[in-house]
Amino acid sequence: MDLAHLTPLYERPGPWATAYLDTSVADEATLSRRELKGRQISEELAAQGADQETCRAVRRAIGSYDFGEHTAGRAVFAAHGQVVLDPVLSVPPPGESSSVWAPLPHVAPLVELTPDEPDTLVVHVDRLGADIELRTSSARSPLGTVQGRDWPVHRTAAADWSERHFQLSVENTWEENARTVAAAVEDAVGTTGARLVVLVGDARERHSVRAALPGHLPALVVETERGGRAAGSDTARLDEWIARERRAYSRRHAADTLERFTAAKAREGGRTDAADGVPALVDAAREHRIDTLLLRPDGPDTHREVWAGPQPEQLALRRTDARSLGEPEPFTVRADDALLRSATLTGADAVVIGGAVAAHERGPEEDLEADNRGGAEPTSAEPVGGLGALLRWPTDGAHPLAEPGT
Repeated sequence: MDLAHLTPLYERPGPWATAYLDTSVADEATLSRRELKGRQISEELAAQGADQETCRAVRRAIGSYDFGEHTAGRAVFAAHGQVVLDPVLSVPPPGESSSVWAPLPHVAPLVELTPDEPDTLVVHVDRLGADIELRTSSARSPLGTVQGRDWPVHRTAAADWSERHFQLSVENTWEENARTVAAAVEDAVGTTGARLVVLVGDARERHSVRAALPGHLPALVVETERGGRAAGSDTARLDEWIARERRAYSRRHAADTLERFTAAKAREGGRTDAADGVPALVDAAREHRIDTLLLRPDGPDTHREVWAGPQPEQLALRRTDARSLGEPEPFTVRADDALLRSATLTGADAVVIGGAVAAHERGPEEDLEADNRGGAEPTSAEPVGGLGALLRWPTDGAHPLAEPGT
């Protein structure tokens, strides 16, 4: 998961009010339930020491949310009387609500309850060109239309020499248009950073576009006959299929990351490419070495307390060590929240192993499809205590920033 969207949470000092709210049910009592829940969470935060301005901001935000089948839940992050971030959740949080007042925002549940689904290009292809759109976890954006040559594109039934020549011209037009579409897809992947490309349309056009894609791009592609470019195509079945493919991609990515982590841990010769356990991860975070943070939400070390300061590298197991890093008044925080702050501010990613999204959204049909593709649940060894990391650069035991000969 790209953590860049969490950056605003670390651009101002704490303490922070964090709340998670189930908004999946709407009925005649929704208005009163929303008001009661806003008051309840506000009172819980106040009892934990939150200031009144921040409590009121959280209460107002909750009072404005929509409840119903299109919203599973909301998270609220507020500090100094202002709601800074209130993202929609993909699955309802455990229990109806929870609230935390702490020096850092409690983001670990947010990472678990929102999908790590790839930004996806959906390319509706036919013989004349394609329509391209970008789908993210929060929006759909049309990226434009690719228009190829419009003549000749239709075969005839005649068999004489001139007609066969015409047939060849038609096929050449199809192939040229496929190359035009492929070039547009290449540009769109480069511009958007999409990690998945869905080709929609007749088999010949899909295959021709895929074959024309350069380099590694064909490996990003999945194809489907559901839907099409023509008006009136079945969009509901296509949308459902794309949603399943995006979830399957996320599971495969998590499994691949876990396999890489396991292989790195098993590597011999003193080379350090991965770390797990809180002490090793604290060291890696101080050195800005975390490249991908692995979290098992129910791991016993996720809620272990560590000492921290306002900077991501001010992280230690003991208070005296935190003071030696330049913070005279360090504070205690959960290990997972502290490591996620470090990962966010140093450009690292995060991958959730298991978690609520996988359990909530994966059905029997997707289990079977994953098994057939070799994407079943990973059997690799998981990080000790539920926290691990792939590191940015390997070391042989020496400090990575040390001068040669020191």
